[in-house]
Amino acid sequence: MNEKRIYIGGTFDTLHPGHVNLFKRAKELGTVIVSLNTDEFTTRFKRKPVMNLAERMAMVEAVRYVDEVIVNDGCEDSRPAILKSRATHILHGDDWTGDSLMKQLGLDQAWLDEHGIEMMYLPYTKGISSTAILERIFHHEDLWTHA
Repeated sequence: MNEKRIYIGGTFDTLHPGHVNLFKRAKELGTVIVSLNTDEFTTRFKRKPVMNLAERMAMVEAVRYVDEVIVNDGCEDSRPAILKSRATHILHGDDWTGDSLMKQLGLDQAWLDEHGIEMMYLPYTKGISSTAILERIFHHEDLWTHA
């Protein structure tokens, strides 16, 4: 069997419809393996995650389009997690592409070629993001008032 194994790495601490769309489209391509960043890496790279790793694992594992969830223990070096997943493809939204994404993952084209792994990009879901959700939560006083 020559099924594609689709690796998707990320934090997914405010799981939203854009993430679900990415997982769904990935599932149409093959087996979906989601690699979650550790809390420590997320805090260094982005911000402290809203949900801890165990909570994020539970959420992502519950998504019907996801076949397996692993932890990116390598943090800035995603190569061990990618190899553990036996990925044939790495999938990311097209909101972040090219050298800066490859650098953040700890990858280069030579390494991908050596391991027979292809980068794939899918269109980013417009109008939704983790940042936008956090803005809603923290900056909309009407969410905190009761009718």
